[in-house]
Amino acid sequence: MTAAHVTLCFLLRDGAHGEDVLLGTKKTGFGRGKVVGVGGHVEPGETASEAACREVKEEINVVVRADDLIPAGTVDFVFPARPDWDMATTVYLTRSWVGEPSESEEIAPAWFPVKQLPVERMWADAEHWLPAMIAGQRIKVRVALAPDNENVANVHTVEWADPGE
Repeated sequence: MTAAHVTLCFLLRDGAHGEDVLLGTKKTGFGRGKVVGVGGHVEPGETASEAACREVKEEINVVVRADDLIPAGTVDFVFPARPDWDMATTVYLTRSWVGEPSESEEIAPAWFPVKQLPVERMWADAEHWLPAMIAGQRIKVRVALAPDNENVANVHTVEWADPGE
């Protein structure tokens, strides 16, 4: 089975005590109840950047232009106990958008200080790569989940060369 191509986009802003990142509590589907990044599947005929822009609009009701996306890297999620859940993820950051993030049927967005990510409410892998990408590291990450599909069995990280450069 081939991994699903998905995308994540993290909105960043200057907060009262440093940088903030927009995350959201997932209200439906895969990952329900977890705090996640905004994103989803790349549709046939779409580029990863087009999918990121579409997903941001659908999930938090703001408009991000593809030109304002900052490629951050990739994360391959491997679920040995559920290979049909495997995902090849393209990750973007942005500091520019139009509109105010608001709740949708799928996501309840909230701002979090980057230095205090709610890791206890996120997928267990996020703390292994998200802070590094936000800090400007461009990395390619492979996360293998444990048989329980929740905990991390292994994380492998290398520098990432953006194929668009």
